[in-house]
Amino acid sequence: MSSSEVGTPDAKRQKTMPMNGNGHAHQNGSATLNGEVCGSTARLMADRQLLSSQSLPTTRTPTVFKTVQLPDHLRQKVLVTGGAGFVGSHLVDRLMCEGHEVTVLDNFFTGQKKNIEHWLHHPNFSLIVHDVTEPIRIEVDQIYHLACPASPPHYQYNPVKTIKTSTIGTLHMLGLAKRVKARILLTSTSEIYGDPQVHPQPESYWGNVNTIGPRACYDEGKRVAETMMYAYKHQNNVDVRVARIFNTFGPRMNPNDGRVVSNFIIQCCQNKDLTIYGEGHQTRSFQYVSDLVNGLTSLMNGSYDLPVNLGNPEEFSIKNFALKIKEMTKSASEVKFLPATQDDPTQRQPDITTAKQQLEWEPKVSVVQGLKHTIDYFQNVLKESGEIAPTGPDASKPKA
Repeated sequence: MSSSEVGTPDAKRQKTMPMNGNGHAHQNGSATLNGEVCGSTARLMADRQLLSSQSLPTTRTPTVFKTVQLPDHLRQKVLVTGGAGFVGSHLVDRLMCEGHEVTVLDNFFTGQKKNIEHWLHHPNFSLIVHDVTEPIRIEVDQIYHLACPASPPHYQYNPVKTIKTSTIGTLHMLGLAKRVKARILLTSTSEIYGDPQVHPQPESYWGNVNTIGPRACYDEGKRVAETMMYAYKHQNNVDVRVARIFNTFGPRMNPNDGRVVSNFIIQCCQNKDLTIYGEGHQTRSFQYVSDLVNGLTSLMNGSYDLPVNLGNPEEFSIKNFALKIKEMTKSASEVKFLPATQDDPTQRQPDITTAKQQLEWEPKVSVVQGLKHTIDYFQNVLKESGEIAPTGPDASKPKA
């Protein structure tokens, strides 16, 4: 070998190749190695393609959701505040399955990472741990603003923070929507009607709210959030949507949130006393979470921009609802009546005429059908976690 050949690529390759007994380089070892590398690369590419087309099954969400591949001009960048919560995580499932790029923003005060962990691997999904009371800069096309504790024990735990979330948090999201020209949907609440004197409640009803009661931090926070939405619309031409959500239930509800559905199911599944605050004559209307998600996406992508009630008009007294769950779970629980809570509404039922006319939306899942799914979910939660102590009406910090 001449000096000019030393250090050339061919010479280096010859030095590293295995030699046979006659001093000639073996080609088989290199070919085998190249074949293994190509095989591994092909498997990695196949795995990557699979992971980018579906969710991963988890204990919390064993169902595998398939995602579609949207062309760039149809794929939206969607921000969901509170996206790790009960309703938010179901909304995320819908948006991911439709092929959009979804960013969840959550501080995990009531949200739980396990509600969205089945998407953490997906290239279209991003998670930002952040509090909406602090500003954020991000490029998005749509904002679903769900962030806020929604159960009375949780929003009463830190009422000042609840007010800040509904006011300062909404201001930050509206500022973001204004800057990037995004459409923003606020999830308001039937609580803005307070203890209603009109029944059922249409969107035109202004409500009957105690501004200094224990529920006021949530009720009034949402009322001023609605005011800010329309102030930004009229002054800054921000494209807004407002959904007034009535009682919603389904899988991924926090078993410790102290709400009627979760408490009754947890109590019945453990044969504990069914606790009713007051005489049980107060009424509520319950919608299944998939119906709500349908309503939210229809509102966001439609042209109607005034407040819309989203709820199931099927009305139950709290006592009858408790007995229905006891019957469905074949529970030995006994009903126990406790003192009524302050400012607990005596009746609540949505008038969904606007949703029917403007969104062509109405609930599809009956309360009984929804309860079957939810009971199955909580029975699995109990198997996984063991005994669960239901949460009472007093203010309490959310549990994991």
